[in-house]
Amino acid sequence: MRLDWFKKKTKEPGWMVIGVGADRLDLVHGSFVAAGKPQIFQFATRESTASDALAKSAHDLALARYECATLLAPGEYQLLLVDAPNVPRDELKTAIRWRVKDLLDYHVDDATLDVLDIPPPKNAPARGHSMYAVAARNDVVHGYMSRFEEAGVPLTVIDIPETAQRNIAALYERDERAVALLYLGERDALLTISARGELYMARRIDIGAVEVAAVGLRDRADAHERILLELQRSLDHFERQFSAIAIGRMMVGPEEEESGLASHLERNLGMPVATVRLAEVLDIPGGEMARDAEWRLFHLVGAALRHEAAAL
Repeated sequence: MRLDWFKKKTKEPGWMVIGVGADRLDLVHGSFVAAGKPQIFQFATRESTASDALAKSAHDLALARYECATLLAPGEYQLLLVDAPNVPRDELKTAIRWRVKDLLDYHVDDATLDVLDIPPPKNAPARGHSMYAVAARNDVVHGYMSRFEEAGVPLTVIDIPETAQRNIAALYERDERAVALLYLGERDALLTISARGELYMARRIDIGAVEVAAVGLRDRADAHERILLELQRSLDHFERQFSAIAIGRMMVGPEEEESGLASHLERNLGMPVATVRLAEVLDIPGGEMARDAEWRLFHLVGAALRHEAAAL
């Protein structure tokens, strides 16, 4: 969701993505590069519970020099799969409003909407063409806008984890094959499947890093089995929906602590499985991030790589 009321000024290249937590601020400044590795210029975590932490960072880091973005949290929006309406592009959002009005648990007039196209695969018929609609309550969006504006931070884009994760998955695409990427967050896991830089499927799985870390080895194996089963179901569904797109491999995002998940999937999933190592695909200051930073900043890094001409 792009916010265009700020006047254009000379800015630093790329995006400064800011995550505002209860006890810290996370920041990643990066830029997509068409040829060669995308760049991460700087990244930081500032521990703070002060209400003015964002304003203080805006002053200390001169954030007005950057194109700034942030991410909605999972419970703050819905990602809805809908049939693409056959209307001119300038009428698309109005038509999408009619499509999603009965899928929301609040009035559609109280929603901020954006759309994400799912292009038909090459040589596949266009019938049944779908789109994702991103819906967030107006008060949630306005809350972010007000908080950043009051802190003096020029917020330009509000993004979502699914598209941020797609940006990282795109760095692992080979031979026009799709990449499935699984990221184990604190409370749940996010699976995305993308091809040619486009997001084709996104699904959340109700098992997260906290649950996996809290159990013993036997119960951890059970948690891995549950994740495996959900992945198999999702991959089967994808193959039925997009039979013209072959999945080349499964990537497993960085974990705060090694749980053995990638090894378990490699033994049982029936396709190549590898672990995301951001230093392999990004130019990072110092050559790499610490394991916990890779995990904590994963989606902020992905959001910093946005380069779409049309915003989501």
